[in-house]
Formats: sequence, C-alpha cells, structure tokens
Amino acid sequence: MIAFVRGPVAAIGVDSCVVEVGGVGLLLHCHPGTLAGLRPGQETTLHTSMVVREDSLTLYAFADDDERTLFELLQTASGVGPRLAQAALAVLSPDQIRHAVATEDRRRPAARGGRRGLEGPGARRPGRPRLVRSRRRGGGDSGRAAGCSGHRPVRPRAAARRPAHAVEGVRPR
Repeated sequence: MIAFVRGPVAAIGVDSCVVEVGGVGLLLHCHPGTLAGLRPGQETTLHTSMVVREDSLTLYAFADDDERTLFELLQTASGVGPRLAQAALAVLSPDQIRHAVATEDRRRPAARGGRRGLEGPGARRPGRPRLVRSRRRGGGDSGRAAGCSGHRPVRPRAAARRPAHAVEGVRPR
C-alpha cells in the first residue's frame, strides 16, 4: 500500500489532483477541502488510501492522517464504499462524523457545504441507519475509534424479525 505521496502538484481537477512523484504523475481522488489547499507547482504531502478492485487501483488522498484513518474506518460499515466515505468527509470534519455516529445523530447540520450530517451526497435513506447500526455493532477498535462503548439489550421481537441485526451493538456513553 501507499501511505503518502510527496511532490509538486502537476494539475488540479474538480475531484482529483495529479502529484508528480519520481517523474510519474499519480492521479489522487480528493474531497474539495483537500483540493482547496493545493496549488499547481507547490510541493505537497498527501496521506493516501489505496482501494483495490478487480479492474482498478484507486488512490484517495487526504490533507492529514486523521481523515485517511476515518475514511478507511467508514468503509468497514456495510454499504459504505469509498465514494460515500469521501462524501461524508467533504461535508463534515472527522470529529463531527465521530460525534454523529456515536450519538446516532443522522440529521446533524454540516459545518461545510451546507449539507446535512450523514445525509450527505451518496447517502440514501436506507444507507444512513445502516452506517450507524454498523458502527454501533463494530467490534474491536472500530467501535472505540468512533467513540462508542457499552452494550444495549436486544428486544426479542425485533431480533426475531431481523435475524441479521439481532445484536444491536454498543450505545455511546
């Protein structure tokens, strides 16, 4: 994997930039906040996450390591891919996303872009609750990274209707 890239910015597009590294121009997909801090010809260091698919190797770039870490964490939720994770970071800061997920606040007003919380671009109505449920259920470090802890009892009727979601997970403190 490629952890970061450093070099002069060769070009800036609507949703990506090209950074020259060792004579090779790397196309990096970025959210608008990252792109706003770049200038053509300026030396830059961007933290990256590589998404591997059957037909492509795609690099997503971020201004700091915290955004990259949260980008990767968001993708562990069912139904959340790189585009939705990047869209969430485009409208909310990493701390705002952690707070919205930890408090199950799906309609939190965004600080950037005028969009609303986890209802950002690419977040369909069925996908938003799934993101919150998945983060609550998340075991190991993913639950702690989102600021969640503790367990909530499962209602027997709900568990019988939705066997895949029988364990509701953790509740924020």
